[in-house]
Amino acid sequence: MIRLATIGTSTITERFADAVAHVPGIRIDVVFSRDAERGRAFAERLGIPSSADDLDALLASGDIDAVYVGSPNGAHAAQARAAIAAGVHVLIEKPATPTAAEFEELVAAAQERGVVVLEAMRNAYDPGLATVAELLPEIAPVRLASFGQAQYSARYDLVLRGETPNIFDPALAGGALYDLGVYPLSAAVELFGAPDAVTGELVGVATGVDGAGAAVLRYPGHVVQVSFSKIGFSHRPNEIQGERGTIEIDEITAPRMIVVTLRDGTRTEHPVVAAENNMIYEVARFAALVSGGEDAAPDQERSVAVLRAVAAIRAAGGEEVEGED
Repeated sequence: MIRLATIGTSTITERFADAVAHVPGIRIDVVFSRDAERGRAFAERLGIPSSADDLDALLASGDIDAVYVGSPNGAHAAQARAAIAAGVHVLIEKPATPTAAEFEELVAAAQERGVVVLEAMRNAYDPGLATVAELLPEIAPVRLASFGQAQYSARYDLVLRGETPNIFDPALAGGALYDLGVYPLSAAVELFGAPDAVTGELVGVATGVDGAGAAVLRYPGHVVQVSFSKIGFSHRPNEIQGERGTIEIDEITAPRMIVVTLRDGTRTEHPVVAAENNMIYEVARFAALVSGGEDAAPDQERSVAVLRAVAAIRAAGGEEVEGED
């Protein structure tokens, strides 16, 4: 049994806890929060046995085998680094770290320490995306794809009132690209590999981070358009165009209806039966890696490729990018 501690008490951590409850061989034993009262309340509400407010002591205790890092983006690297140094496996909520260089450092440290570090990119492990990959030969060769994720954030209302909530805080690696843009980028990399080149533009908000943006990823023979926003919303489908047909995808974070339309008008629907909470699949992958016998390198390479694309978009959009060449 993999004994897990969670770092963070946000909604995403609560959703993660629900996913863990559906995966055999792993359980949450401890909730960590710097706010002891908040940690206790969170643990009690979710039925988790204990809570802690001293991360170093928890990591050194021998009471846990792994941690889930669900804290603000800017804290991920330091907390993961501490866990790895203590010989504890790490599952990091997306984006794993603000830069590819930081994640590569964590991967190297984990290899040296003999533990697993994995990014919790839920759509990469969703069976819907695997179905899309299986259908690509029907429309090949691919020439153009368009993926997007736009969801108006209620916290943007706080920005409009002059406040700086965590998700829009530059000191915590906030912004739409880190929060939502990584999903279509991850789908592109999972389906087509690392792009040859990336460019993009960002729409800034008052706090100094991006609220929306768009990018183009160049591949041999095709391009992928990516869009993302936390200051608007969209329900448009995602699309992959090939010379023989088109694949339409309802939701890039959790594909549940995939439609293939060929040039001759033939249309086939491919509904995907999957868990409502698709974080289950990332938890299962992490548990399999921790249990041994599987290689995390492909997962880690995807994460690095996405973070390099993020850096390219930020640079093209005029944001300062630290720690990247």
